[in-house]
Amino acid sequence: MSTAEERLRIHLLRGLEGEQSSYREFLSDLGGHLRSFFRKRLARLPDEVEDLVQETLLAVHNQRHTYDPAQPLTAWVHAIAHYKLVDMLRRSGARGLVTASLDDVDEIVAESDADAHEARRDLARLLERLPDRQRLPIVHVKIEGLSVAETARLTGMSESAVKVGVHRGLKALAAFIGGRR
Repeated sequence: MSTAEERLRIHLLRGLEGEQSSYREFLSDLGGHLRSFFRKRLARLPDEVEDLVQETLLAVHNQRHTYDPAQPLTAWVHAIAHYKLVDMLRRSGARGLVTASLDDVDEIVAESDADAHEARRDLARLLERLPDRQRLPIVHVKIEGLSVAETARLTGMSESAVKVGVHRGLKALAAFIGGRR
């Protein structure tokens, strides 16, 4: 079992036992692995990658009770990711645009540690460019998974201000990425 898989497995199991920080770490790390997995397969459909990552993370979350700790985590996650990818390809009619095999189970965690680290570093740099009223709501709600109410209490902002901060911050991040700022 790879180090990355074991780390993911430990965080998931701790999360299933109620340790929220471990579960958030599991979802964050898994997101990086999935991003790399989908990016490699959808090189000609880069706009679909983030949607697939989010759909897959949501499916993993909703199906977490079905994970059997006696089985490899990678195989379980791969089955969910593969289903989500095939489903997206069916919906879009883009089957010929897949650039790598859909069946390599080990690749979900094989090559993405560096990609996940780079993505976190890049995201941190982008977030640093935002004012606190936008950066903090995004960090707490979108990255750490806190609720709007929890973020409002934590930051001293109103719930409306948190929602506006997330919306405006995401819009600003999209502009940064698109080179419009």
